[in-house]
Amino acid sequence: MSSAEVAVHVFRQLENEDLRLLQIIETAMSKREFVPKEQIAKYVDLPMDRVNFTLGKLGKLNLIYGMKGAYVGYTLNYAGYDCLAINAFVKSGLIDAFGKSLGVGKESDVYEALSPQGSRVAVKFQRLGRISFRQTRRKRGYSAEHSSWLFQSRLAAEREFYALKLVYDCGVSVPEPLSQNRHAIVMGIIEGAELGNWKELENPKRVLREILCNVKKAYMKACVVHADLSEYNIILKDGRQVLIIDWPQFVTTDHPNAQDLLERDVGNILSFFSRRFRMQIRPSNAIEYVSGKTRVLSLSE
Repeated sequence: MSSAEVAVHVFRQLENEDLRLLQIIETAMSKREFVPKEQIAKYVDLPMDRVNFTLGKLGKLNLIYGMKGAYVGYTLNYAGYDCLAINAFVKSGLIDAFGKSLGVGKESDVYEALSPQGSRVAVKFQRLGRISFRQTRRKRGYSAEHSSWLFQSRLAAEREFYALKLVYDCGVSVPEPLSQNRHAIVMGIIEGAELGNWKELENPKRVLREILCNVKKAYMKACVVHADLSEYNIILKDGRQVLIIDWPQFVTTDHPNAQDLLERDVGNILSFFSRRFRMQIRPSNAIEYVSGKTRVLSLSE
């Protein structure tokens, strides 16, 4: 069972006192990895026996880790962090119930949820700790060298939410960004399958044109480059409707490597269409189009 599955399963069992202790541990973790039990008791203003009972409950629900050594201390795990984010979304009136998992990846979990009004949304929990620390530092230059996985995941969510707002307002086909809290984002529902899972397309040229059109909008109107684009973060519904996801590694067009990253994004997509659908497109044609040097996209070989 993933951390998000644990959080979704146990959240309704949590009382205000439980959530208060989770929040205290979260706040105190800014200064140390494991928070002493005495410090938790001080800030929660409860008798020690009650603190012990609640910490025991949170431990049994797999929301915290305990450590015994020079002192008894506790730290949040991802499931505990998930519960705090879920609680914030519930209190804000954004979500009321969770549905099925929409995807579990190396760096995120995505779940379907319902708003109090009955509309379907997606909730994405960042999970940067699933790859090695060295990989995270190499792939994500914004990660602080000594920051915790929870903090890095929160930073990734903040960046992705910011990027989604930029490109969504410029008409790029992305999930609608609704809210962000800690390491989680509530966004419009994500339906369809990854482009890489489509073995056949009725009109691959039309799909490629639609993808490059959205890359151009992001670059020309929002001044943003995805910087990690591939067939695995493009969702395709009914073989036609394109949705570009996973934006935490974005750069703005004034970034010194923006042009190289744009060319890499476009190259990844052209390579996929060449392998899967035997479409041979000149990279220079696509680059000139998405960077605004030409108004018409030529997909001839």
